[in-house]
Amino acid sequence: MPDSGYPWPIETTRLDNGLRVVVSEDRTAPAVAVNLWYDVGSRHEPTGQTGFAHLFEHLMFEGSVNVAKTEHMKLIQGSGGSLNATTNPDRTNYFETVPAEHLELALWLEADRMGGLVPALTQETLDNQRDVVKNERRQRYENVPYGDAWLRLLPLLYPPGHPYHHATIGSMADLNAADLATFQAFHQTYYAPDNAVLTVVGDATAAEVFTLAQRYFGAIPARGDIPAAPDGHTVAGTGRPVVETVTGDVPAARVYVAHRTHPFGSPGYDVATVAVTVLGSGRGSRLYQRLADGERLAQPDLVGAYGVDLAHAPAPVIATATARPGVSAEQLAAGVAEVVDELTTVPVTAAELDRAKALLSTAWWRQMSTVDGRADALGRYATQFGDPARTADRLPGWLSVTAGQIAELAADLLTPADRVTLTYLPEETR
Repeated sequence: MPDSGYPWPIETTRLDNGLRVVVSEDRTAPAVAVNLWYDVGSRHEPTGQTGFAHLFEHLMFEGSVNVAKTEHMKLIQGSGGSLNATTNPDRTNYFETVPAEHLELALWLEADRMGGLVPALTQETLDNQRDVVKNERRQRYENVPYGDAWLRLLPLLYPPGHPYHHATIGSMADLNAADLATFQAFHQTYYAPDNAVLTVVGDATAAEVFTLAQRYFGAIPARGDIPAAPDGHTVAGTGRPVVETVTGDVPAARVYVAHRTHPFGSPGYDVATVAVTVLGSGRGSRLYQRLADGERLAQPDLVGAYGVDLAHAPAPVIATATARPGVSAEQLAAGVAEVVDELTTVPVTAAELDRAKALLSTAWWRQMSTVDGRADALGRYATQFGDPARTADRLPGWLSVTAGQIAELAADLLTPADRVTLTYLPEETR
């Protein structure tokens, strides 16, 4: 296995309008991935405009100056390609993977909705997609057991006014209150070439991509004065645990234990990533071994831990478990907390460390095995850290983590005094 996390060529340029273009040529298969990262997510949303970035994830598929409603999707899929978009607190990205001969089509489509969405945006389209987002909120967050856990955890982890205080789905009241002009202004502010990174990976040369990027994106004017998101890197610990209990229509008690660590991309977050893998990834993890196999407090398929890769504030790590029948929420919460606390008192063994690094290496190379996975990684590092080549640092960063560093991180940041515990109780336990 190579030591570098990205053993492929990377070439970059910047158009006069500020668009950064990243190309990684790979002739293995006649396909290309096109990935466009916009540096706008829910952390950029001003008060009263929560949910805007996510709504535009939907609106960007609803037509632009030269592309009719839903035609973007039809053209890509009709060419044998696939496409999607995602929004998180840090960014919004749009991506297609197409046969190499359709690279020009994909770039034209992305350029048309970057520069031509606002003139085509109508009140009818806006109202329709607002309804789609409301339905998504109901289906994903409100009408499924434990579905609103992330909506609840964020304000418990980050205080009012912090850019991560609210989730990307946003407030339905904010979405309802804004008029067409407000949404148009939001798009004109953030969806600009000088706030974006275009990445192409696959069967295309850098010269070819740079020429096409200039042809289709070059005439879109730069914004020039894009507002920065509020600074959220400092979150003062209160020294007091935060506890919230929710009683609702859930089948069993569930506990989430969360802590703020370091921003994604930092050496400290590499340590947190390995630590949380030891703690909660798979049947060999500490949480599974103790709570599912050992004390039999947690349901085997519903116990684990993970980090949330947020780059502009102390990113959270979250441990979670769902109770077996007859196990109380108090027993479960105490069990989860005990396993987390033991990262400080019970040293991580060489076998645990090797296992965690093997799991992370496998996950990384699984992403790197596809052109779309590589394009997304390069776009992330170019957008968030200014250098796509930093993608190569991620795997070596994990592999260099020591057991001592995990113990130090746990003692500093995974403490009971700065812990968030969210508990769900079935309604009959009231």
